[in-house]
Amino acid sequence: MANTTRMSPPNLGSIVPLGTDAASVRRRIEGLEHVLEGLFRIPGTKQKVGLDVILDVLPVGGDIVGAAMGAYMVWEARNLGMSKLQMARMFGNVGTDFLLGLIPFVGAIPDFFFRSNTRNLKIIKKHLDKHHPSTAVIEG
Repeated sequence: MANTTRMSPPNLGSIVPLGTDAASVRRRIEGLEHVLEGLFRIPGTKQKVGLDVILDVLPVGGDIVGAAMGAYMVWEARNLGMSKLQMARMFGNVGTDFLLGLIPFVGAIPDFFFRSNTRNLKIIKKHLDKHHPSTAVIEG
């Protein structure tokens, strides 16, 4: 029999923080927002495009996947103990983004300008900065 080596799986915790502490949640939602809203920059402009706009190419299904990923951010906010009013605002952002994306063929255009995940990240960061100041990151 040939000598086989067993490869160990990558440490997922180094890629995606798996903890339930506020710092891990902050890094997770910042990463998700980056994937959904700012994967790459359109050449010659300052506009970023992410998976949320790209998913709009798939009729209805892409919008459902994008809304589910946005709802995950709200679920993480719930785990942080955010108020029902804040979560309602966040669900409103996700719902508006979903409904705008349902418009056939042109749904990606309003989705490109209405960045619900970025708005929700701002709401979550404001909560974290107030209630968990040790998680704050100084951006340069």
